[in-house]
Amino acid sequence: MKILVIGAGAIGCLVGGKLAQSGQTVTLVGRPAFAATVQRQGLQLADERGAHQIRSVTAVGSMAEAYAPPDAAYDLAVLTVKSYDTTAALEELKAAIGAGPAPTVLSLQNGVGNEEAIADCFGPAAAIAGTITTPVSVQGPGEIRVDRPQYDLGLSAWHRDLPMDKLNAAQAALQQAGFAVVRYPHAQGMKWTKLLMNMAGNATSAILDMPPEQIFADDELIDLELAAWREALAVMAAARIPPVNLGGYPFAVLGPLIRFAPRVWLRPLLRRRIGGARGGKLPSLHIDLHQGKRRSEVRWLNGAVVRKGAEVGVAAPVNRVLTETLLSLVGAPQQQEQWRRNPGLLLAAVQRARRKGQNSRIISDN
Repeated sequence: MKILVIGAGAIGCLVGGKLAQSGQTVTLVGRPAFAATVQRQGLQLADERGAHQIRSVTAVGSMAEAYAPPDAAYDLAVLTVKSYDTTAALEELKAAIGAGPAPTVLSLQNGVGNEEAIADCFGPAAAIAGTITTPVSVQGPGEIRVDRPQYDLGLSAWHRDLPMDKLNAAQAALQQAGFAVVRYPHAQGMKWTKLLMNMAGNATSAILDMPPEQIFADDELIDLELAAWREALAVMAAARIPPVNLGGYPFAVLGPLIRFAPRVWLRPLLRRRIGGARGGKLPSLHIDLHQGKRRSEVRWLNGAVVRKGAEVGVAAPVNRVLTETLLSLVGAPQQQEQWRRNPGLLLAAVQRARRKGQNSRIISDN
């Protein structure tokens, strides 16, 4: 297959590199400086088998460059950019294609809303929903390290009109590259389950400038995380979106447990499984905020819970506070200091939001 990987971060380099190693024809789109580095030294991948220098990847600095050859056409485009870059990336891809044939587009992005954007741009029959749970670190431009060799990858047709031969071809290429591909019958269930995984400790860590191990060492903050998850699960239930088992995480069973089990039972489990597993490694929302990026994927994570909740009539005050607070800090970085390591400020904001919601219900009932 001829495959275009759009986004040269950790996941884009991992997927592009492994596909190229397996013999696929891969073009990787990143920033011009990234492209120049990979053209000079190849893509550097360190995994459980050692260090690899992959020179069969074609690295380019723009979609226009990828489509510059007169016979350029791709069977599959793999979208790995941040969710806030999706619209711009798709518009750039569409402009580069021009009157030529459009590829099937696979999203391996976090958050909810990217497949809808693909469907809006290229039609619902062009979109494949995907998830990947491999932890990867960027060591430098064109250099990545697999932190844990777990290559689980989920695929699902976004719409019934997607030709099955397109989905089968994508699955075969990814399996040949060493990914353990699972096909899911419910695309929304797969994507929302990944959202649950990405939510845990993410926005809270960014707002409070605290690593997950410290978040999950505090009972009140664990309860805050539980409340955010429970809102998301209630929204999913109202929207008839089932949690699924994903990447070794049995969310089909954990979902009801998290939603209804007593908090006193769940705290030690979450402290061990999330706080202990992530330790001091900072999550994506924290990295973006504290590197000074002026955008945040929280709109596609906690914000997606709020939006879907409004559609199905389920309030999500905790996720609303997390979303609005983080976006306010993105827009006004000078405010970050007052929130730094100040859980009381965040907990008070959540309490106010809950009281406001209760008062609104009382007024509407009367």
